[in-house]
Amino acid sequence: MSVKIVAVEDEEDLLELIEYNLGKEGFEVIGFLNTRTVTQILEEEDIDLLIMDRNLPGVEGSEFVQELRKDGILTPVIYLSAKNSDSDIEEGFMRGGDDYLTKPFNMKELILRVKSILRRTTKKIEDGNLSYRDLLLDKSSRTLSVDGKNVDITKLEFNLLCEFVINKNSVLDRDYLLENVWNDGEEYQYRTVNVAINRLKEKIDPDKTKDYIQTVRGVGYKLC
Repeated sequence: MSVKIVAVEDEEDLLELIEYNLGKEGFEVIGFLNTRTVTQILEEEDIDLLIMDRNLPGVEGSEFVQELRKDGILTPVIYLSAKNSDSDIEEGFMRGGDDYLTKPFNMKELILRVKSILRRTTKKIEDGNLSYRDLLLDKSSRTLSVDGKNVDITKLEFNLLCEFVINKNSVLDRDYLLENVWNDGEEYQYRTVNVAINRLKEKIDPDKTKDYIQTVRGVGYKLC
């Protein structure tokens, strides 16, 4: 499966240069000049990395990323920005960034940083299938079917559901899920888990008739 990268940059020439160079490396790059539809594509498609300018029309890029994090969208982010003071860079990381490259920058360095982040954040899952009730997860193609019908879920949601199926007889608390699905229990908050589970439940049980994932009050969640 190809790696998908979203790049948000209001300088059209620079955006085209980013798309061209990352495309030569085999990445699928989706470019935007503003953030109007970025949240939607991050929610609907399996995006591996977000490259984000900070000086954008109508919104400051790191504030936009901060809102993504509050909404439970954890796509890794590299900032590209002319804001290059120590306080600017610290602010970018505090608002949810994973890396920071100041303008002007070397395109080869950007490519190396992209590859480095993808190595750290792309979770490898062994080939094979997982099944539970009428859920079937194909780990080689990373696809889900519910009662024989394909359901589109994100990479995070797929990993989250795999964790529940693998531990189907156990109650999983939020700390466990943050550590094993998000890979960093200290960086994210419990609300992140709640938002992600609610979205997953909406996708796999839109009619709310199957009750796959139950909340165990004061403890965590359990696959039922």
